[in-house]
Amino acid sequence: MRKRTLLYPVIIGVFGGLIWFIINQGNHLPVNGRGAVPATTAAPLSLGQQWLDTIHHPLSLLLLQIILIVVTARIFGKLASYIKQPAVVGEIVAGICLGPSLLGWLLPGGSSFLFPADSLKTLQFLSQIGLAFFMFIVGMELDASKVKNKAHVAVMISHVSIVFPFFLGVWLAYYIFPNFAPANVGFISFALFMGIAMSITAFPVLARIVQERKLTGTPLGILAITCAAADDVTAWCILAAVVAIAKATGFAGTLITLGAALLFVAIMLYLIKPWLGKQIRKYTAAGNKVAAVATVFLVVLLSAWITEVIGIHALFGAFLAGVIMPADATIKTWLTDKVEDISVLLLLPIFFAFTGLRTQIGLLSAGHLWAVFGLIMLVAVGGKFGGSALTARLMGQSWTDSMAMGALMNTRGLMELIVLNLGYDLGILSPEIFAMLVLMALATTFMTGPLLDLVKHFEDKRSWKASGPMKASLE
Repeated sequence: MRKRTLLYPVIIGVFGGLIWFIINQGNHLPVNGRGAVPATTAAPLSLGQQWLDTIHHPLSLLLLQIILIVVTARIFGKLASYIKQPAVVGEIVAGICLGPSLLGWLLPGGSSFLFPADSLKTLQFLSQIGLAFFMFIVGMELDASKVKNKAHVAVMISHVSIVFPFFLGVWLAYYIFPNFAPANVGFISFALFMGIAMSITAFPVLARIVQERKLTGTPLGILAITCAAADDVTAWCILAAVVAIAKATGFAGTLITLGAALLFVAIMLYLIKPWLGKQIRKYTAAGNKVAAVATVFLVVLLSAWITEVIGIHALFGAFLAGVIMPADATIKTWLTDKVEDISVLLLLPIFFAFTGLRTQIGLLSAGHLWAVFGLIMLVAVGGKFGGSALTARLMGQSWTDSMAMGALMNTRGLMELIVLNLGYDLGILSPEIFAMLVLMALATTFMTGPLLDLVKHFEDKRSWKASGPMKASLE
């Protein structure tokens, strides 16, 4: 045993010595000068400069950015949970803090070092991949049977909660278009994006709030989830049409884009869906889960690519791929476990940070800009909260449930940021309007919890007063 132990340093030493000998002899060989570029004399870099250059290498910088983003998102997500807010609120705030609104304001040099302009494209691509898989999960979570069971009430509430704020958004766009629309942007594109920004609901955030408050099995919880699902499908269809109109060069181009999109949706629902179900069942029966996951991922990526080529953005394709997944709960849970962690914990915070890096709250330095922001908040909350609550009341819900429904449907969260980034990328939203709408998304998501608590407080107070005379008579 001891001989074997001694053999190791002997072998390493012998071959190490031979390598050194060959290199030493090779240093005496003449250098081939054919085609050589004349050497330029440059001052040697200091050790500190070498470290800075290494950190700023594209891969090294990207890894540093991801580490910083994930850690900051986790910290702010935890802080949000302490004040009974969804983690997404903290993650949105984290993204804004990493951007020019806070880090760039406090440490301009540090911000430009950590997030130079030429590195943002890489972050954008990563965030888009994360969003695509997140939208795939959202599509899988939609339960069409719930929509069917409460179709009349849910569709009525959800569609009024879209059309009313959409109308208010278009009306608002008419007044702010001359001063806030970017150059060479037509009114129709600007107005449609303002309308959809006012009318969106964050289905995933709403679902998590309902779950956290133990409302999942209650009539209110079931109706809220159903309305949000119907709202989500309708809003994304409208957004696809809005993007097609905004990107098309004319009326004919718009019709071609919408026609291609409808044809693709039909193919996915009536051809790809049954084929995919058979393939997944075949692979799972054979115990070949790797092949099943590979097939699903291929469908997601192909669907996203086709919708991007058509002109309605890759996110719609990923969402549609989730919708056509087999209805088997086990398969959905299994796929969600594969995708959700990497998407939600790693790639989505990159999207929040990227949104924060392009949100410049400092642009809202004048008083009239904050007045416009107040008007946006009034339209957003009045349209979504008011429209949903009044419609729910007209459909026979109690005032308490109607107000709670309005509070839940007013939640915008991540879905709003997706819409805003689409509008910003297309050049339809100016930096000022983009910053205002990001703040609106944050504020409306933040107020959901307090509004629900306020509704519960008034309901408890009303119930206590109603039971007062009974208590007195019993005494």
